[in-house]
Amino acid sequence: MRVLVTGAAGFIGSHIVAALAARGHEAVGLDALLPSAHGAGAAPGAELLHADVRDRGAVADALAGVDAVCHQAAMVGLGTGFSAAPAYVACNDLGTAVLLTAMADAGVRDLLLAGSMVVYGEGRYDCPRHGWVRPGPRATADLEAGRFEPRCPRCGADLVPGLVDEDAPADPRNVYATTKLAQEHLAAAWARATGGRAVSLRYHNVYGPGMPRDTPYAGVASFFRSALARGEPPRVFEDGGQRRDFVHVRDVAAAGTVALEALPVREPGALSVFNTGSGEPHTVGEMARALARAHGGPAPVVTGEFRLGDVRHITASSRRIADELGWRAGVGFTEGMTEFALGGLREPSGGTPRDRRVKCR
Repeated sequence: MRVLVTGAAGFIGSHIVAALAARGHEAVGLDALLPSAHGAGAAPGAELLHADVRDRGAVADALAGVDAVCHQAAMVGLGTGFSAAPAYVACNDLGTAVLLTAMADAGVRDLLLAGSMVVYGEGRYDCPRHGWVRPGPRATADLEAGRFEPRCPRCGADLVPGLVDEDAPADPRNVYATTKLAQEHLAAAWARATGGRAVSLRYHNVYGPGMPRDTPYAGVASFFRSALARGEPPRVFEDGGQRRDFVHVRDVAAAGTVALEALPVREPGALSVFNTGSGEPHTVGEMARALARAHGGPAPVVTGEFRLGDVRHITASSRRIADELGWRAGVGFTEGMTEFALGGLREPSGGTPRDRRVKCR
């Protein structure tokens, strides 16, 4: 199978390229090679076209002879300040629309989309009196007072966090999350219009070797790892009790390869979504302590600070992808965090890439 991987030189994209090659597939990469995300090196094992996903001519060229597309290119991060909305929408949503239009013209009918758990907003919560409830956004006054846990919107009782499944309603809480949900809607519309087959893997908190360091677009694991590399303690927001599902990048790449191989036999004209997590929830504080222990210190500092737009708990049920595609994560939390603590990070190049037209961060 010949697969076009957008964002092929990025953190997850480069691992997907390697996983495809290991299973005997041919990857063609397209990447803008922005220094804010990574250095100017090409993805291993891939023919790489240096261009932006919004460049329709470049995308059309890259699609020649392609059987399927793995769409990883995106501007990531929270996007909590609304001033960033045009950049997020232009990269994530316009970029996806350009890609899907070119795929329709080229007759390429199989798409794997990099989705995200952020489309759910807060995760699943159960109230002792009212069962499953959906708390609204946390109030600034509560966060400032150190009241971080959402409460039942009906009675104010303490809630028990649980696992969210793919049928949970979407409730994006920031600009980035909104654009990721829009990407899925675009992919679903494309599939219906063209008879295409589309799968979105809703990644949970991906970490591992090759994460970019010292960039506003990195994840929390990278921030902690970068601090340790500088000899500084990881700074943990809130009280460190936020529950997440930290999934290793090699597991995510394996899930992508499995999903791509399954696309030709899936139902045409539809989008399928799958949570892609480790199935082993941990708190942000646990992750910071695990990294600090493996790295040899210093110990994390819990700051009590917060970011508007962050959610308290979001952990996945990945049962559907196990049942339908046979994928399960294989890298355990301690093993993965130890490897990550002792391994290297992707250094920004500091240069200016020679993109063919525009740049999608």
